[in-house]
Amino acid sequence: MQKLIKPKKLNQGDKVAAITLSWGGPGVFPDRFEIGKQRLKEIFGLQVIPTKHALRDAEWVYQNPKARADDLMEAFLDPSIKAIISTIGGDDSIRLMPFVDLNIIGNNPKIFMGYSDTTVTHFMCLKAGLSSFYDPAVMNGFAENTAMHNYTINGVRQNLFSNELIDEIPRNTDGWTTENLDWSDKENQNIKRILNSPNEWNFIGNIRNIAKGRLIGGCLEVIQFLNNTQLWPNLSTWDQAILFLETSEEGIEPYAVTRFMRNLAAQGILKRLSGILFSKPGGRNMTAACFPEYDQALLSVFEEYTIPLIPIVTGMDFGHSDPMWVLPYGAMTEIDPDKKTVRILENAVE
Repeated sequence: MQKLIKPKKLNQGDKVAAITLSWGGPGVFPDRFEIGKQRLKEIFGLQVIPTKHALRDAEWVYQNPKARADDLMEAFLDPSIKAIISTIGGDDSIRLMPFVDLNIIGNNPKIFMGYSDTTVTHFMCLKAGLSSFYDPAVMNGFAENTAMHNYTINGVRQNLFSNELIDEIPRNTDGWTTENLDWSDKENQNIKRILNSPNEWNFIGNIRNIAKGRLIGGCLEVIQFLNNTQLWPNLSTWDQAILFLETSEEGIEPYAVTRFMRNLAAQGILKRLSGILFSKPGGRNMTAACFPEYDQALLSVFEEYTIPLIPIVTGMDFGHSDPMWVLPYGAMTEIDPDKKTVRILENAVE
């Protein structure tokens, strides 16, 4: 993978744009959006400016993909905006592709952050040569029930507010959750989601060799939307890369992971990878007892295609499991199975 442009770091007082690229969640749950906006101000000292159409009715947002793309272009072109943060995910930001100018993204580098369906926009940034940041969104992560998780706060600060070496990704020792509390009941915002006991990361596959490579990945289901589009990376981009994957709140079964991996193998991508990072699977009914099934789903394809095993780390904390760490696209990363560490070997911002 080519070395990507690193955006400039954030400072207190900076203006950031909150953008709705997919589902019009802020229009449906404006109170939840306001909580996330306020946390960005109170915890990080940022001024949050919604883009022109970010708060529009969800049906209007759905009907107007060009307006969403225009918001993205305007946010990149606005020199007063230092970062762009997705409000929430969804499932149709792929519809923005015809209206996005990748040159505008590449020529106006700044922080872009989000997850889930925002994977599409991350691949736009990747194609434009810009490093972007996976996790969290305004209404998820920042607007977490009762309070933000310290793990998420630390991930945002270390990746976006400091130009020092990130180094080892810390373990989440506070527990994790995929519990769903209905946002339409405002009282649920005052209820802390139940945390499952912390779990150890599982180092599987090749547990003897150290893997090094640049990060690329996102939400597994959304990556499938991108297959064979103009945003799909060429084969050389995957050479010695470390692929990070997570699954959505829909709770896909392990066999769906196997099918996805088969596609990567058939394309010749899987044999080019240096390593894989896999988060706790998303889904409200997910339990730690299910994790080994997903481990096997990843491993089985290497056997089917007789591809030598690579270091794989599962049970990590990013994506649709909270709390979530921030992962910078294109950052050189190391997996050390012997020391059981995952390290980002550079700074993420200038």
